[in-house]
Amino acid sequence: MGEMIQSGDTIAVDYTGKHEDGKVFDTSEGKAPLTFTVGTGMLIKGFDTAVIGMKKGESKTVTIPPEEGYGPRNEEAFVEVPRMHFPEEIPLAEGLLLELQDPNGRPVPAVVAEIGEESVKMDINHFLAGQTLIFDITINDTGLTPPAQPEHSCGCGSHGEGCGSDSKGDCGPDATGNCACSSDPKGSCGC
Repeated sequence: MGEMIQSGDTIAVDYTGKHEDGKVFDTSEGKAPLTFTVGTGMLIKGFDTAVIGMKKGESKTVTIPPEEGYGPRNEEAFVEVPRMHFPEEIPLAEGLLLELQDPNGRPVPAVVAEIGEESVKMDINHFLAGQTLIFDITINDTGLTPPAQPEHSCGCGSHGEGCGSDSKGDCGPDATGNCACSSDPKGSCGC
C-alpha cells in the first residue's frame, strides 16, 4: 500500500465535508481530487493533521473541532456599511450572503446581520467559524510534486494562522509584495 504520509508530503485526497447534522458543505465529488502539501498550512489544521499516518487508498472519517477548523466565531468581526453603498436592486434581508471587498479589492464573503436606517451590519466571520466539522477523507495519491506556490501566499489558512493571514497576522500582498490588508487589532482578517 505504500509509505505512511508525513508532514512535507504532497498528496491528493477525495473528501466530503459535513456539518454535525450530516448536511454537506463541500466535497470533491465530481471534481479533481484536492492536492496539497501536508504540514504547510494550506488547509485547516485538523484536516492537515488527520492525513498524517494514512496511506494511499486508505479512508477515514474525522471530526474537527472549531479550534482546529475555522476557529471560534469572533463577535467583533462585524462591519457597518452605509446603506448608500448597496444598489437599490439588491433586496437586503438578514441572512443574505453578499460579497464585499477588502482595501486591496479582494472578495470577502459577508452575511447581512442587521439592517438599520443608515447602515447595514455585516458579519464577516468565515461561514464555518465556530462549527464542529466532519470530513470523510480518502487518500487518492501520494508522492506528488508540490503545487506551484506564489512567492508570497496570503490565501485561506496560509501559514496555519487562519483565513488570509500569515504567522504575523498580516494579510494579502500590497503593491510591494508585502502583506497589507485591513485587519482588526488582534490581527484577524475577518474572513
